[in-house]
Amino acid sequence: MHDVLVIGGGNAALCAALMAREAGASVLLLEAAPREWRGGNSQHTRNLRCMHDAPQDVLLEAYPEEEFWQDLRKVTGGNTDEQLARLVIRASSTCRTWMRKHGVRFQPSLAGTLHLSRTNAFFMGGGKALVNAYFRSAESLGVEIRYETPVDRLELQDGRFVAAHAGGRRIEARACVVASGGFESNRDWLREAWGRNERGEWPSDNFLIRGTRFNQGVLLKDLMAQGADTIGDPTQAHCVAIDARAPLYDGGIVTRVDAVSLGVMVNQEGKRFHDEGEDFWPKRYALWGRLVALQPAQIGYCIIDAKAVGRFMPPVFPAVKADTLPELARALGLDPTTFMQTLDAFNAACRPGTFDHTVMDDCRTEGLTPPKTHWARPIDTPPFHGYALRPGITFTYMGLKTDARARVHFGGAPSDNLFVAGEMMAGNVLGKGYTAGVGMSIGTAFGRIAGTEAARAAQKETADAVA
Repeated sequence: MHDVLVIGGGNAALCAALMAREAGASVLLLEAAPREWRGGNSQHTRNLRCMHDAPQDVLLEAYPEEEFWQDLRKVTGGNTDEQLARLVIRASSTCRTWMRKHGVRFQPSLAGTLHLSRTNAFFMGGGKALVNAYFRSAESLGVEIRYETPVDRLELQDGRFVAAHAGGRRIEARACVVASGGFESNRDWLREAWGRNERGEWPSDNFLIRGTRFNQGVLLKDLMAQGADTIGDPTQAHCVAIDARAPLYDGGIVTRVDAVSLGVMVNQEGKRFHDEGEDFWPKRYALWGRLVALQPAQIGYCIIDAKAVGRFMPPVFPAVKADTLPELARALGLDPTTFMQTLDAFNAACRPGTFDHTVMDDCRTEGLTPPKTHWARPIDTPPFHGYALRPGITFTYMGLKTDARARVHFGGAPSDNLFVAGEMMAGNVLGKGYTAGVGMSIGTAFGRIAGTEAARAAQKETADAVA
């Protein structure tokens, strides 16, 4: 029997396995995916948000705890557990030395990501390099890893973990960490959560999944059925407006279109529906997926002109281009008359200012609903570019309620040997909204806590048995 069983293969699970092994526990990690698809959604990431009080190698200036907290509080609308959020924030300031020890390397922000140069540390080689480094380190430390081993259910007794059941096999351990992701790839559960809208549509049928197809929420549903305490709204998620041509699964970051704040967004009816310039893109990009999900047919269109080209990270798919705005409307399948009414009204409402995409500038609209409060410039310079966008779900927020020791709770009482990390508990910190890199901060902090606590619980059980 192993001391600690870790279920999952992403950042949080790997952090838990490494910490438990460093604490002296024998560790078995079960990854549902085959080896070539290992890493969960973490393989598609590229940075984590880090608190720091002074410049640190790849991080510029300072990003103190209170500013991080205020950023998080703003994007969540206060829907966050402040104690756990501050725990994550403080842990983000000390984790990188440990990460380097396990082979993770960092690099400065690249062109197009400079808004994050003060707040986020980028992984050299991206998330795939990070998870590969962690897997190599885990193997070298003696963590046993089994691929293509999805767990069907957990066997519990009075809130205590007893065994995991995987494909007819019963796997016992003295303690367990569940870090197997949310339910974003479970199309039936998404339908159940989102239901029909007032137009009779099933919105979730048009969602694309930015991350892994293996996050089906099997253990989340199992633990809910066994009375585990939950937190969060099943419709809240890290939901980004991504290129409508993206694949159903595993599109990753390259399917994101970062031009929204530089232009206008219209729906299928050719009408704007939200302020494109209300805040810096890293603090608002994850809002747009949900906004698009609320539009007819769950689709929106990002419209920019030649002035915006080269000011954002180029996406994997090329834009639809035209020499005139009516031609662009027709190429995108939009009614040119309504489209031009929208664009003409926007252009007329733009007020002169000093455009600067690196600050909250004074380029704004006046007398327009919804307004564009920053970076508003007329869309008037050909060629014109358009991107059709659909909601891209990265991970869901509804999960298991936990505490500062990463324990799963049942009826308010914490388990003494079952712990949770990563997407399965992120809703404790992220009730809604998102700010770039915070998901990796949560997974790293709680993965490390869960691994340490699981090792301690296993060692206690062994000591009690000897006594």
